[in-house]
Amino acid sequence: MIETKPTTQTATGREDNVLVRVVNLKKYFPITRGIIFQRQVGAVKAVDDISFDIKRGETLGLVGESGCGKSTTGRTILQLYRPTAGAVYFQGENLVELKGEALRRKRREMQMIFQDPYASLNPRMTVGNIIGEPLEIHGLANGKELHERVQELLRVVGLNPYFANRYPHEFSGGQRQRIGVARALASNPSFIVADEPISALDVSIQAQVINLLEDLQEQFGLTYLFIAHDLSVVRHISDRVAVMYLGKIVEIATRNELYENPRHPYTQALLSAVPVPDPAVEAKRQRILLQGDLPSPANPPKGCHFNTRCPVAFDICYEVDPELREVTPGHWCACHRVA
Repeated sequence: MIETKPTTQTATGREDNVLVRVVNLKKYFPITRGIIFQRQVGAVKAVDDISFDIKRGETLGLVGESGCGKSTTGRTILQLYRPTAGAVYFQGENLVELKGEALRRKRREMQMIFQDPYASLNPRMTVGNIIGEPLEIHGLANGKELHERVQELLRVVGLNPYFANRYPHEFSGGQRQRIGVARALASNPSFIVADEPISALDVSIQAQVINLLEDLQEQFGLTYLFIAHDLSVVRHISDRVAVMYLGKIVEIATRNELYENPRHPYTQALLSAVPVPDPAVEAKRQRILLQGDLPSPANPPKGCHFNTRCPVAFDICYEVDPELREVTPGHWCACHRVA
């Protein structure tokens, strides 16, 4: 039987309501030179000193351009990448300090839905083996019980339970992503990182997968970190939204606050690119076009990372990196221009 977890009220900001706390997290990938005697000559600063909380039962959307560090953030939180520095507290325990069996046991509570449903499923394994693997690894079921659990998981995600004996190549992209969701649910997690789970799917299928994720969250009391760069989807599914640029979190707020009152120039530029279905409103809207290319994370600019493209940058922006601070209750922004 799949466990149904009680949902927790997320409107409060109490300390005991935080499920995941990220503190000064960094993930640098070394740049090496040499064939036989390799030496490090630099580092790609994929995640560069970020901090945020995720409350129980909520969905935190993480948005930004491709290459800004969103997926690396998700993988580092789950310890698929070990961080360069910082801490990740899950249920009050620092995952960075866990190793071996202790970390493996904790991973039962944390799962990931991967971006590409074609690459994330082993083509040599049946669907039943793919979904049942977490149950075997964590010792949750075997034999007849495992077979019944796999069938139940397939029903939960809207697939025929008799598909368990088929292989991934026999399914469409949307069906494969549902199999990935079933695999993530197998160990009864409380926290799921959804890494752009709909970006590789047809538009007609995207809504089905989003609705499935929402239904599962309500049914099992799940907490999501939802990574995407489709801002309209993020607004639909998220309770709060964090905006990321070049390894930094530049703004965090509730979804309505962020979309109606964006404070950071980068957030304003992102939202100006989202089409509005009303032609009259769309015709009057002013689009903010950013000049220049995204700087390299191996050599980010001094001061604010956004200063090379910011339309309102001034002297201090080129010297001092702004800290993420609370500008209004629940609304955090890293910008020298924001009072």
